[in-house]
Amino acid sequence: MNCPTCGDEIAAGGTFCGRCGTRMEGSSAPAHSIKIDTDGQGRGRGYSYEIQHQPAFSLAVLSLQPEQSIMAESGAMVSMSANVELQSQMKGGLFGALKRAAGGESAFVSTFTARGGPGEVTMAPGAPGDIAAIELTNQSFFVQSSSYLAGDASLTVDTKWGGAKSFFAGEGLFVLMVQGQGLLLVSSFGAIHRKTLQAGERYVVDTGHLGAWEGTTQYTLRKAAAGFFRSMVSGEGIVAEFTGPGELLIQTRNLAALAGLLKPFFPTQSGGGSGFNINLGG
Repeated sequence: MNCPTCGDEIAAGGTFCGRCGTRMEGSSAPAHSIKIDTDGQGRGRGYSYEIQHQPAFSLAVLSLQPEQSIMAESGAMVSMSANVELQSQMKGGLFGALKRAAGGESAFVSTFTARGGPGEVTMAPGAPGDIAAIELTNQSFFVQSSSYLAGDASLTVDTKWGGAKSFFAGEGLFVLMVQGQGLLLVSSFGAIHRKTLQAGERYVVDTGHLGAWEGTTQYTLRKAAAGFFRSMVSGEGIVAEFTGPGELLIQTRNLAALAGLLKPFFPTQSGGGSGFNINLGG
């Protein structure tokens, strides 16, 4: 089967074209459905990609056609071809940069463009974990700022106010809203667990394990258990309750929880000292 718009070949059962995003007529997939490449590879407008070394130490390898670009979070690059040009800029001007910084991101956005011929860029998150390649087709997706890795240059990435409830959940005051048509790469600490919610279905996720969620879902924050004390002693605290339809991407590990486990092993500092007391004799 071939796409009626661009002529690209589409795999049997495909719901839309991986190159241009055209939805196939007669597709039974719900309108809110998103596509995550299960084989970790695909093509976009002017580039192809492959996710390697999954799930613990994932690396996104992007092959750019001449004069094609891909955008990424500042610091996401691992390596690139010598002919790839890197430009960093404050997208959205000063106000946009301030919003990004408030949301826990870098104030700058990196754009990689292949000059004079094809080029390759590899990207990875800072922590061990997986990368999901999501093909958006004029949809909205909310992403925790630490989970955004890269995306098609045509996508709109905006920092949105998450409300005071997100602050009390320990997730900061802002989340990223990604809209448009094209490739979105999101990363996780640990593996990525995908959960699909039907209309009206409710599901609870610990806020420290939230990675990304589709814009069609609604959510509220509440205590994990009845009563404040019971919620605290359960070790869960505040959780997010989602209502479908929509899809959630849940990361299987919690970076804040790991930091808490490691804290007793770090040397303590007092009075400006190093925390170590070493007797060299003499």
